[in-house]
Amino acid sequence: MRVKFFVILLSLVLSNSVIFGGGFQVNEHGARVTSMGGAFVGLANDASALYFNPAGITQLRGFNAMLGTTLIFPSTSFRGPSPGVDETKMVKQMFYPSHLYLTYAINDKLHAGVGMNNPFGLGTKWDDDYFGRFVALETVLRTYSFYPTVAYQVLDNLSLSASLVYTAATVKIRRNAAVGSLAEAEILLEGSAKPTFGYNFGMLWKPFNALSVGVTYRSSADYEFEGTATAKSEQSQVLGLLPSGDIVAKFKQPNQLVFGLAYQATNNLTVTSDFQYIGWSSYDSLKVDFVNPAFSDLASPKEYKNTYIIRFGAEYQYSNDLSLRCGLLYDNNPTPDERLDPSLPDSDRLGLTLGAGYQVTQNLNVGLSYMFLRFSERKITDSKVNYSGTGYAPLNGVYNSTANLFGFSFSYNF
Repeated sequence: MRVKFFVILLSLVLSNSVIFGGGFQVNEHGARVTSMGGAFVGLANDASALYFNPAGITQLRGFNAMLGTTLIFPSTSFRGPSPGVDETKMVKQMFYPSHLYLTYAINDKLHAGVGMNNPFGLGTKWDDDYFGRFVALETVLRTYSFYPTVAYQVLDNLSLSASLVYTAATVKIRRNAAVGSLAEAEILLEGSAKPTFGYNFGMLWKPFNALSVGVTYRSSADYEFEGTATAKSEQSQVLGLLPSGDIVAKFKQPNQLVFGLAYQATNNLTVTSDFQYIGWSSYDSLKVDFVNPAFSDLASPKEYKNTYIIRFGAEYQYSNDLSLRCGLLYDNNPTPDERLDPSLPDSDRLGLTLGAGYQVTQNLNVGLSYMFLRFSERKITDSKVNYSGTGYAPLNGVYNSTANLFGFSFSYNF
């Protein structure tokens, strides 16, 4: 029982901690970018380029700073488990991944910068007495990334960049476990991933004055998660039957490749598009090592698929001080139907975005954004997730999700 519990628990930790393209990934790291559907790799002409395409910071002069956050309000409901049609709603929460970017032009060719943000940082929470409490009650992830960057203008129309990425993460998972047919207890896991390193490369090329092409490569990174599980129950005699102790799991995050285009259609109108590819097929199984040598190491199949995100954006310079923006995106999720569960009720997403930027003073600009995300209704008929806690009961049913995102960024240049 202890072995089975830890495999499930670590599956939750890793699947929720390092999702790219769907899942708990946060791509909203700048109000201007968000309002353009996230299509910015080919434009990359403000300080948020440090995250999206650092080669773009060669377009900036002097010292530039950007500070902001995104308020995320997700909503999910589940009808089932089949053949039932009762609706259960996830507890409403708010998340606020934030960003800070600093860039400096050392000379006309060489530029440097440092960025900080939360590329992953969401969670799910369900009522304590709902039917799926043996699968998941609460899952919360916090990641913190720090990336010093250098960029160099190799030619008048070509810039290259390199970044070192330092990432730390914490996670909290809460669920119930059944003991026999009558007793149950709450299991809590709180842990962290050891700080890990990765790297990013960027390129920005302008073959014509009106057209620019951007490419960003984000490397894989090796995570090592460590956690401690504890049990809590009103029936103290069952605690000795439940797992507690330490466990370690290693995981290799997939890499990403993003292509972007930006075209200045008129003096006032710029249109952009991005294609983001995520090599998720590398995550075919989860391997778990037990600190206690009495337990054998295990592997659990995950069978994730490669994913992609398509983005489109537009920016219209309405006046010298006011810019209007809009965008559209489609995000393909990596999770197979049979592996989907309430800890991460993911689905393909369609996003619609709006926003504006206003030049308050010669040096200060304020950006605002709004995004509406509609997740495709997802009907699960072949689930391999057991929600009963005792006998086998597949978690089949229908998930529906939406999210509202409000962002703002303050930019200042010297």
